[in-house]
Amino acid sequence: MAPDADSIRLAVGAADLLETIARFPTLSAAVAEFPVVVTTSSFRGRGRARLLELSQIPPFLAEAGPAGTAFVFGPERSGLTEDELARASACLRLPTAPAFPTMNLSHAVALVLGVATAFTATGNPAPDPEPWAPAAEIEGALGHWDRALEAIGFYDTGHRDRSLRDWRRLVAGRPMSLREVKILRGVANRVLVALRIRGERERGPRGD
Repeated sequence: MAPDADSIRLAVGAADLLETIARFPTLSAAVAEFPVVVTTSSFRGRGRARLLELSQIPPFLAEAGPAGTAFVFGPERSGLTEDELARASACLRLPTAPAFPTMNLSHAVALVLGVATAFTATGNPAPDPEPWAPAAEIEGALGHWDRALEAIGFYDTGHRDRSLRDWRRLVAGRPMSLREVKILRGVANRVLVALRIRGERERGPRGD
């Protein structure tokens, strides 16, 4: 989709960047290739992913290493939903005045990217870490565990969406390596296989 005239007019000196904008139908699709996902909020939510202050962005990026990081911003009026916040490796709390807790979206983006891009690693480079898993791989593992939890009756309380959101926050609350994701998938798969074998044994051999 080509940028509209108003966008071009407002993007002084950056019209070429508008041509590179990619649009996605969902947040999951947009961050699928990023190992580290940082959401933003001006509020302190209960049970939210690892909370970061603006001053903690440089050490957080250093901890993540060369992994690609996606910063996610919500609408000015409503912010990000709880489900969207639950998909984050960390949630960045933007500093605002209590009397006016929301921030203009363009200002928030400029503030966060300014701090993030100003950070420059110093000293000897660390050895290449184990590859981080992109968000799509983590979502796949969560889907695998969703099936396993459903199979063992974990959702019998009737709060499946909330429980799954808490489970996603627990698993995706930090960058995960590909090996860690494979371990999660392996455990979930063994649960499903064990339940299937037990079911076959309880049913007994089938007659001809």
